[in-house]
Amino acid sequence: MTDKEDSDDPLLRSAGVTADRWTELRRHTAARIALGRSGVSLPTREVLAFDLAHAQARDAVLLALDVKSLRTELEADGWTTLEVRSRAPNRRAYLARPDWGRRLDDYSVETLTGHMGHRIDVVFVISDGLSSTAVQRHAAPLLRTIEPLLTPLSIAPLLIATQARVALADEVGEILGARIAISVIGERPGLSSPDSLGVYVTYSPRVGRSDAERNCISNIRPEGMSHAEAASRLSLLINSALQAAMTGVGLRTIADRSLQGPARN
Repeated sequence: MTDKEDSDDPLLRSAGVTADRWTELRRHTAARIALGRSGVSLPTREVLAFDLAHAQARDAVLLALDVKSLRTELEADGWTTLEVRSRAPNRRAYLARPDWGRRLDDYSVETLTGHMGHRIDVVFVISDGLSSTAVQRHAAPLLRTIEPLLTPLSIAPLLIATQARVALADEVGEILGARIAISVIGERPGLSSPDSLGVYVTYSPRVGRSDAERNCISNIRPEGMSHAEAASRLSLLINSALQAAMTGVGLRTIADRSLQGPARN
């Protein structure tokens, strides 16, 4: 049985909707709309498209981050890089034990301890998270864009972390004595966004910080938030956090009050 064209659907025809109009609407969203049908099933092309999106999402989670390639790209931009690992020994353990992904292994703690001793304003921790695809594609361009906006600040070497969760940056920042720790991490992939990058900013990082004490910028990808816009927002967020000496809900409250203007009698 061949796929039935959208224009052959009597319900669509009765509503005056043609296949061309649906095609125009699809240009404005990645959502799966007006998929059509073949008998009582989806058209073959839509089934195959769904299978492809599902495979891409699985790959984003399961494929290992190409650390060597990422380090080469970052160092070509002038960054110094270091490699650290979480306590999760492999991907299966990482997915089964999120708590292991939030703490550094002993070797990484020893490595970072050797880099203590000078003032650090900001440390970036680039983590594979739940989408190595996002980190591979967008971490270097984002950092390349944000770097000129951070000129007055002392930036630690970039940390590339594997099998890592957001909170791993808390331990990194605590060991290094950084004022702010920033987790640049691959977000959980969706069926239309396997390469979404997130950024989490934590002031005065230490083990045990909660998500309420962070601020997040998410969906950094060409189809979402551009590298330039994300870098601009991140720069503003860093400066605001340093000025207010906090991040998270408290910083958001201050920002909301400033937008409301002075109190009226």
